[in-house]
Amino acid sequence: METKRQRQVSEMIKRNFSSVLLEEGIYLYGDALVSVTDVKMSPDLKLAKIYVSIYNAEDKDMVYNKLLQNTVALKQELVKKIRKHVRRIPEIKIFKDDLLDEMYRIDNMLDNL
Repeated sequence: METKRQRQVSEMIKRNFSSVLLEEGIYLYGDALVSVTDVKMSPDLKLAKIYVSIYNAEDKDMVYNKLLQNTVALKQELVKKIRKHVRRIPEIKIFKDDLLDEMYRIDNMLDNL
């Protein structure tokens, strides 16, 4: 169960990381749309697991790999936005969220029945 502080920090990171992706993302992966779907904080607030969905891209794995390669630069931009709001800057790990892709795939399978 998440504490109130975990929820607050995760929401703040979600908002700010989304804006970082909006501002810096075009330089990393072009026209693809990357959306932050969820952020989970560890109980000690030292780790933020950021889940992203990728849309409008031919090769979603390539976009995801670009995100992973540029995690340090993205974290630096995030730090600029949140450093006055948290005591310790958490480490970030980025994960791909395929929930919507699975939903569309299952929906198409049901339509074809």
